[in-house]
Amino acid sequence: MIQKMSHATIYVLDQDQAKDFYVGKLGFEVKVDQSLPNGFRWLTIAPKGQADLEIILMKVGSGGDFVKMKGGSAEKGGSAEKNGAGDVETIAALLKKGWFGPGAFRTADCRKTLEELKAKGVEFVSEPKDQFYGVEAVFKDPFGNWFSLTQPKNY
Repeated sequence: MIQKMSHATIYVLDQDQAKDFYVGKLGFEVKVDQSLPNGFRWLTIAPKGQADLEIILMKVGSGGDFVKMKGGSAEKGGSAEKNGAGDVETIAALLKKGWFGPGAFRTADCRKTLEELKAKGVEFVSEPKDQFYGVEAVFKDPFGNWFSLTQPKNY
């Protein structure tokens, strides 16, 4: 029986830039940052104090290499060096257009957190707004991924 999800993936175009944003601006901590001999980089982060879920910062196009490393086979490669280059370009273009919203982050005070993050250069696409589930603002990372910053009701 499955008990929990341990990892979730956010696709990025540059892992160093992603690490700087998620750690330097959002205040997350690095859990693992390991480059393997084949060039694949396993980079995971998490909000400080959240031990039960790691976020994988996966470079677009490296997923096929990861699947092969684990003994599987990925159709059409999956890395820019292979014949999946067109797929990588398509995903990168959609990412830049803001077509992916990987999730929501919880905060105890949405308005205060927004001000703190704005001061660090985080771009918000919506200001805090009262919703039926709490107070929500939306921000995006440097690649176009957008996230809900939510203060749940009764938090």
